Amino acid sequence: MPPTLASLVHHSALKLTVRAGEDRLDVPVRWAHVSELADPVPYMEGGELLLITALKLDAEDPEAMRRYVKRLVGAGVVGLGFAVGVNYEEIPKALIDAAEQEGLPLLEVPRRTPFLAISKAVSAAIAADQYRAVTAGFAAQRELTRQALAEGPEGLLAALAGQVDGWAALYDASGAVVATAPEWAGRRAARLTADVERLRERPAPASSVVGGPDNEDRVELHSLGTGRRPRAALAVGTASALGTAERYAVHSAIALLTLTTERSRSLRAAEQRIGVAVLRMLLAGEPDHARAVAGDLYGGLLDAPFRMIVAESAPAVRMSVDSHAHLETVRTGTDAVGADPLAALAEAAESAAARAGEALLVVPDGERLMALAADEGAVLAACADFAAGLEAARTGAAREQLGGDEDELVVGVSAPVGPIAVAAAYKQAEQALSVARRRGRVYVAHEQLASGSVVPLLADDAVKAFADGLLRPLYEHDATGRGDLVASLRAWLSRHGQWDAAAADLGVHRHTLRYRMRRVEEILGRSLDDPDVRMELWLALKATSAE
Repeated sequence: MPPTLASLVHHSALKLTVRAGEDRLDVPVRWAHVSELADPVPYMEGGELLLITALKLDAEDPEAMRRYVKRLVGAGVVGLGFAVGVNYEEIPKALIDAAEQEGLPLLEVPRRTPFLAISKAVSAAIAADQYRAVTAGFAAQRELTRQALAEGPEGLLAALAGQVDGWAALYDASGAVVATAPEWAGRRAARLTADVERLRERPAPASSVVGGPDNEDRVELHSLGTGRRPRAALAVGTASALGTAERYAVHSAIALLTLTTERSRSLRAAEQRIGVAVLRMLLAGEPDHARAVAGDLYGGLLDAPFRMIVAESAPAVRMSVDSHAHLETVRTGTDAVGADPLAALAEAAESAAARAGEALLVVPDGERLMALAADEGAVLAACADFAAGLEAARTGAAREQLGGDEDELVVGVSAPVGPIAVAAAYKQAEQALSVARRRGRVYVAHEQLASGSVVPLLADDAVKAFADGLLRPLYEHDATGRGDLVASLRAWLSRHGQWDAAAADLGVHRHTLRYRMRRVEEILGRSLDDPDVRMELWLALKATSAE
């Protein structure tokens, strides 16, 4: 610990005597300063032992001494050393009374003790304290390193909590608590997730100090990682501000956890390359080889029903099922999250998988992301919630803040499948993705395709062009005022070719309707007896009426 007034009084070579403030000698001394100014306060920083001979002071004037001592206390001076036998043979009573009144420790310095000796004693004690702090810091670093290697992050947190006499917590990229030490700190750490989220929005490295939950303690938050966005965060809670040795321990923990994070990024890149190989084999219909390559990494996922997720962040050229041949190039960087919706979706999915203990295979591929996730698991729920949040934001003025259509996200999800049907699952996810784009949706699952109507799908420009071309001769005929062939065709088709019912709907005789249908066949050059022709005409009428 740093030197105190008590340690200086007990220093046998200094021969100091306490004349006032005997109950306040345990205060630390930051420095010893000599000043004969009548007002040395402008040159004080706080924590000093001021040494004087009262060369320019009227130390016998009670009012002057009260003002002098009061200003010293206000400036943070922790003690006053008065040299006797120089200007005064003993300390004047006015100064003693003022020191007693203000609670300022007053030390009598004998003539044979030079101020330099006191300054050297303070300096030596401070240097020894700093040396002890550095030594303790290196010892803490060794212990933290040993625990990190032996027990991983959990062991490191336990050692850190012991070093700072407090608690420590580790958060993942989503702000969720990964580990705490001691275990009772879990609740405190969980209540700081909002503060961790705000810290993650700042470029790394970043740190902040917050009041602990319910003002129970003082908490330091530090981001971890070397990328633009932190990969994790560390919280350290203590009853008071950290000392030098504790600060060394915290900085060592930050360095070790950052190294662990960066190592995890390298492992993550390798895992993604394995994921690419596994996905290519599954798409090629080689589930046994895929299982062999995946090993324990994705083995649990491949043994249960899963779904394929395909997401795009911008209009892109559709890939065929054979596109697995293009999965060699994988974007392994994880720093480009920011406004990238694909990276944000992947982060949400991975965080959900980590919290739920689910296996997840994610393959980023340019402007597209593919993933395999357990059916009815936390990952699918997280992706759906993420998409729902985007859709809610796009319905209002917040749409403009998303950067326009180029930053929009579209997600298609297949039905539950097994390893032998991944190619079919890919087709299903592609179909769901296409429907999501047509309907202006963010997220569409394959089973939703059959729950709606095929009519909205007719809004495609190519379908409308076909319908316009097919029905144009009929519209041109009706425009001359020579009949109502389009309305008659619609009524006849809606009644499944029943003449009497369709004629009643139109309010005409059935022979009139028969004549009109013959004119339709003549103008179009098609037979209404052909079910394919009737189907095409009905869809064309639906497509044109949807405009």
